[in-house]
Amino acid sequence: MPPQAAPSSRIKEAVIAAISLAGSAIFLDSLRYKFTDHPKTQVIFGRLNDWAASFGADGLFAHHGLFSQYVIGSAELVAAGLLLLGLVPALRVLSGIGAALAFAVMAGAVSFHLFTPLGIDPNNDGGGLFAAAVAWLIGSALLVLLRRNELLALVAGILRPRSNAPAPLR
Repeated sequence: MPPQAAPSSRIKEAVIAAISLAGSAIFLDSLRYKFTDHPKTQVIFGRLNDWAASFGADGLFAHHGLFSQYVIGSAELVAAGLLLLGLVPALRVLSGIGAALAFAVMAGAVSFHLFTPLGIDPNNDGGGLFAAAVAWLIGSALLVLLRRNELLALVAGILRPRSNAPAPLR
């Protein structure tokens, strides 16, 4: 029989699972807007593209732009998938990777709401979209913090020099 986890470890994993499930639900729910070219999505990305065009970056947020609704939606889909797969104990590191990706996406979303003409209420929803972005930014930051040991081990493994170089010729 495997040893029992400490109560604090079980609580930590329960918190991670709850945040991962809630954040994944937010991302997965948003995909129906982004991937179907919903009018609300057109308003948001259209306003962002108009703003980008004002300084010579027209097309940046357009349908085929670097930060189009499809690119952002795809990043959200990947993050949600990693967060859900990370709930499997053997794949725990994926939770941290998904959280880091979610944090990057949400940091961008919150920044664009605050520092562009998009504003915090682009669709006249009382700021609900912005509030969800802020909540998920905080949640994803907390997940990164809770999965920091796995993320640091992953980075250390990537940066560790490999000794499998071919032997020099004599």
